[in-house]
Amino acid sequence: MKKFITNIVAVSTLVLASQQLSAQKVVMNREVETQNDGKMLLGNQFKEQFLKAPYADWYVKEHDEYVIDQKAIGELRKAKLTSYSIVVFMGTWCEDSHRDFPRLMKILEELKYPDNKLTIIAVNRKKESPTGDEGRYNIQKVPTIIVEKYGKEIGRIIEMPTTGYIERDLVQILKKDDGSVIKEIFNK
Repeated sequence: MKKFITNIVAVSTLVLASQQLSAQKVVMNREVETQNDGKMLLGNQFKEQFLKAPYADWYVKEHDEYVIDQKAIGELRKAKLTSYSIVVFMGTWCEDSHRDFPRLMKILEELKYPDNKLTIIAVNRKKESPTGDEGRYNIQKVPTIIVEKYGKEIGRIIEMPTTGYIERDLVQILKKDDGSVIKEIFNK
């Protein structure tokens, strides 16, 4: 009985500690000034941050000029991309991020993807963020677009889409999701 009570106390302490950590406020839209790169976004960002100078210079042009593959958009609607979470690691200093991040945002806007299911994390040149999430996700290159369902990774696009189109790569990722994440959760 004593061991049982000790275990309950230990578990309760862990639960409370984890709730306190998750309740900590995440700083949003952090911007830093660097010697080599000038202004840089760092950490969790709202998408509106990219409409401000100096980021709007590259963001708006790429966003507005990108032509979406409507067939792939239709497939993403059928596969219910909006039921998945997306985590994006990007660098405001990175040319690949300058190209693909605005394209992803345009695709998500087309799908009316909910903002609360999107996490945008800007990293420095060492691929680091203030929260350390890059370690949890093993980020080596940016941009990295991660698709998750119920907190489990379904797939990712690293640096650039293999098909040449983010929306087509997303379709391939969703086609691989055979419901095994749901089975895994319910079999625990």
